[in-house]
Amino acid sequence: MNPVLSLPSGAMTPASERLSRPLDSIDIPHKKVSKICCIGAGYVGGPTCAVIAYKCPDIIVTIVDLNQARIDAWNSDNLPIYEPGLDDVVKSVRGKNLFFSTDVDTAIKEADLIFVSVNTPTKKSGVGKGFAADLGYVESATRHIAKVAESDKIVVEKSTVPCRTAQSMRKILESNGKPGARFDILSNPEFLAEGTAIRDLFAPDRVLIGSLDTVYGRAAAASLADVYANWVPRKQVITMNLWSSELSKLAANALLAQRISSINALSAICEATGADVDEVSYAVGLDSRIGPKFLKASVGFGGSCFQKDILNLVYLSESLHLPDVAEYWRQVVEMNESQKRRFTQHIISSLFNTLTGKRLAVLGFAFKKDTGDTRESAAITLIKYFRQEQAKIAIYDPKVEESQIWYDLAEPGVVDDLTALKKQVTITSSAYEAAQGADAVVICTEWDEFRDTKLDYEKIYATMNKPAFIFDGRLILNQKKLEKIGFKVECIGRSRLEESFE
Repeated sequence: MNPVLSLPSGAMTPASERLSRPLDSIDIPHKKVSKICCIGAGYVGGPTCAVIAYKCPDIIVTIVDLNQARIDAWNSDNLPIYEPGLDDVVKSVRGKNLFFSTDVDTAIKEADLIFVSVNTPTKKSGVGKGFAADLGYVESATRHIAKVAESDKIVVEKSTVPCRTAQSMRKILESNGKPGARFDILSNPEFLAEGTAIRDLFAPDRVLIGSLDTVYGRAAAASLADVYANWVPRKQVITMNLWSSELSKLAANALLAQRISSINALSAICEATGADVDEVSYAVGLDSRIGPKFLKASVGFGGSCFQKDILNLVYLSESLHLPDVAEYWRQVVEMNESQKRRFTQHIISSLFNTLTGKRLAVLGFAFKKDTGDTRESAAITLIKYFRQEQAKIAIYDPKVEESQIWYDLAEPGVVDDLTALKKQVTITSSAYEAAQGADAVVICTEWDEFRDTKLDYEKIYATMNKPAFIFDGRLILNQKKLEKIGFKVECIGRSRLEESFE
């Protein structure tokens, strides 16, 4: 073991203010990490380890994946993930101390520390279908580490997983590892928001490291803490037990999603009473006990984590025989789905109770702006509803690849109706093209270029069928301005101006 690095003066938060393990709990001899392997070159592993390489020039970081096309993309000028700032980070260190490869075995053998950052989708069949996380990729990666590793490894659970997953990983490693190879398991959940991931990684609110409360466990935590200490203040590196770390990730996403569903529930009341949900959320957010974040009403939350993590929490609660707790969290997801159905019904009723043969311009397909990620995007659900109503749909998104849109809407292996789909849906190259001849514009993603300060809505109005409708599912438009142009405007959480008391 290498001697411990001295901690900076004043780094330890007083015990009276710190609820996790004190920093001196990892002030013990531990190994200095010089090589890192990340298994999984996706939305978490790619950006996270690219930033580690950028901030830690003395550490060799290798990101591995069995998907050759994805690795080729990471090694090209056209990265497989769109994230503001990611290109600059990757290209500044790629080939120096950051490498992308399909040679998983070599990367595992050479690494001191291994991040397991693979997909954990919601199960589509079997026990826990629709709720539990499918840990097949995590188990496969863990078994491969045990099979290949020839020396001691720190294995870090980076994927979002249910409680006690680390215990399962530990059993697999200890049962299948080579003689003399020791494995120490850590939990290091990510708290990235897509669209701001690089900023979040550069200046995180906190870094959680969960470990067993043993000498070896704390030493492993100290090794990982040293990596983050290259740019994260020590007081923001929080150490705790494995299970607390795993649950903290699920809890954080569940509470954030709960806020969105809460303001969306209030938006329905606002529409019925003439209140403005933006004004309500502003007033509520001024309360220092509540704050303003995640109080923006919308057509619904999306992304890879919120729904999946809440459903994980529901399944966990049911497994622990806590039905009331499970039902509480289930309602957060149900409110999210209800918001999409309600928004769709508004569109149908506004367009004279039928969408048959009408052209709808859907602006935005990503689940939020500044990302190309479409997982659980509200647009996917809305378009499926529109198709059921026999509408014609024209889609435009500035960052989502056309192939991804077709994939999400056709559901290969589930529906496989690409031929029928293309008779109803077209993908366009601009918002103006999408709106040409449309009966309504539906804003599903809050891209800045869709704002009325960027887009020429007078030009759009001139090319649309009349009456021309706009349905703002993200509250990014100036309703009064668009009403003056001639649009009939429906906004989440607001009454139509002509129906208000003004």
